[in-house]
This record gives sequence, C-alpha cells and structure tokens, in this order.
Amino acid sequence: MVSAKDQDVVELLLDQHKQIKALFAEVKAADGDAKRTAFRQLVRLLAVHEAAEEQVVHPAARDAAGDAVIKARLHEEHDAKRVLSDLHDLGTEAADFDTRFAALERAVLQHATREEQEEFPALRRTIDPARLRRMAGAVKAAEAVAPTRPHPAAGESAIVNLVAGPPLALFDRARDAVSDWSRAARG
Repeated sequence: MVSAKDQDVVELLLDQHKQIKALFAEVKAADGDAKRTAFRQLVRLLAVHEAAEEQVVHPAARDAAGDAVIKARLHEEHDAKRVLSDLHDLGTEAADFDTRFAALERAVLQHATREEQEEFPALRRTIDPARLRRMAGAVKAAEAVAPTRPHPAAGESAIVNLVAGPPLALFDRARDAVSDWSRAARG
C-alpha cells in the first residue's frame, strides 16, 4: 500500500473512484436516515472530487489526452452535476429517486471508467512521477476549499472553480453545519 505522502494523483483519484462506487452501493442498499446520510456523503464526495479534477487534473491532462477527451469529461461532469443537484433537491424519499439515482450511477461509473482508460494513462505517460505526487497534494488542497454540493450553473472550468469555488464552499459548509445541527437537535 502506498502511503498518503507517496501517493500520486492517479492513485488518489482511483481510491476516490472506489469510495464513490461504495457509496453508490450503500445508498442503494439503505433506506430512511441511513439512505439520506449515505446520499449526503456521496453528494459531498462527488462535488469536491469533480471540482478538484476540473482545477488540477483536466488542465494537466489536456495536452496528454487531447482536447476532445477533456471536453467530453467536462460535459459528462456538467450533466452529472445537474442530475445530482436535482436529486439533492428531490430527496431520497421521493417516488422516482431510485430510478433517477440508478441512471446517475450508470453515468458516473461510465465517466470514471473513461477517466481511468483515457485520461489517467495519458497522465502517467507524459508527466513525471514527482509532479504526479505534487498534483495529489494540489487535488487535496482544492478539495479542502471546494463546494460540498454540485453547482451546475457555475460551470466546469478551472478558472470558475478557483474564483467561485471558495465562496460557494463557505456557503455550502455553513448550510451543512446548520443542517447537521438541526438534525442533531431533532434527534
């Protein structure tokens, strides 16, 4: 096992893809509060993961994998943000949540597979290992200040994420704290 310090950006993102797959399974298997909690965790992970990829990974991979590959990933991410935002607003108890959630899962897992097959190998071929390790640190830093919910209207560019991301993240994290407090007070 690679230590977190020695982990490169591809290893970090592959680990996160595994976490995302596990959270999809957890949401599907749960109900009630457990389902809401697992879905909130999935929303948060997807939001910070995609924001960090848009800031750090996709710009670095554009030359290596090609503009068409990166444009396609950004389009997929935009679509997923829109659906994820709609599902978040809909709530896990809605009658059509499970059907729409299954479609999101298929799209997100196909997106992850395309990254793993097209983008990640290109990064490994063209970027030296030391830079890939530094990129892992940059992804972690970007995730620390990324919004915790999808904001499809904000777009998918690195510049938008750098400018709009921190204020949206503050708003999201404040909303998360109030929501957590409210749930604890009712509990």
